[in-house]
Amino acid sequence: MLKSARNTKKDAEGRMPLAEHLRELRNRLVKSLAAIAVATVVTAFFYKDIIEFFTDPILAAVGCEYSFAELAKGTDETQCARIVQNGLLSPFTLALTVALSSGVVLATPVWLYQLWAFIAPGLHRHEKKYSLAFVAAGFPLFVMGAYFAYWSLPKMASVMLEFAIIGSDNQLPLDDLLQLIMRMVIVFGLSFELPLLLVMLNFGGVLSGKKMAGWWRGMIMGITLFAAIATPSTDPISMLALAGPIWVLYFGAVAVALLNDRRRARREAEGPADDEASVLDLTPEDVGEVEPVSARSALPEQASTDRVNGYDDVT
Repeated sequence: MLKSARNTKKDAEGRMPLAEHLRELRNRLVKSLAAIAVATVVTAFFYKDIIEFFTDPILAAVGCEYSFAELAKGTDETQCARIVQNGLLSPFTLALTVALSSGVVLATPVWLYQLWAFIAPGLHRHEKKYSLAFVAAGFPLFVMGAYFAYWSLPKMASVMLEFAIIGSDNQLPLDDLLQLIMRMVIVFGLSFELPLLLVMLNFGGVLSGKKMAGWWRGMIMGITLFAAIATPSTDPISMLALAGPIWVLYFGAVAVALLNDRRRARREAEGPADDEASVLDLTPEDVGEVEPVSARSALPEQASTDRVNGYDDVT
């Protein structure tokens, strides 16, 4: 009886033919898409609550009397924003967009695991350890950046509406407002990944901690300029809310890199471990003393010229 492909023993190092790699990639993608689809269906029942979660703090910050669910209204004495939706299909497309985006976020543990399970067999043991540590640190950093964006958005909205004419009704299209919120969340979240990228380069031997420490003036200026451009408001609160934590994370990354460089230098000074192969030095000690090998000494002299079974002594 022929064994099926599923019953065959897997290679210990994760090696497999190209067809098996493509088949495994297809299975991982199908599982990831299925998880996203299930999460999208679940979040579709709560899309209004998700919209209110993001818009209510902004409406409360700009002087509105009611939440989004009660159709925010303002007075003549305050600069108030009113959320509107334009078009007949706008509510449906907005609900679909919010549900799909929330489904992708909710299914993050599943598709991240599928991605890890696909690339892990090709990694060495120390590479698996480092990659797991980077993934475990990357997600909290992104969530931290997203929280700072959520915290600074109401303050940004109140400052921006200060430029409105008193008594005017500022209408905010809901789809534009949600796009702004999502863009801020993504920008803040990705910007918090910068220290993790620097640490990855240091552990890979590309960037040293001493060089990172020497960049501190330029990094502070660059982070400040990036925060000023990334935040659409002109107030310093939103800019400092983005720049300040990245400054702290940058210096934390420099400290980790310096400790790793010190550990690497101590490890190289001690020499290779018992289970690690040492580097062979194939350079001759003195090239001038190397004697040429003559042809006579290179091959043994034949005892006789007679051939036995068609071969002489040399062959």
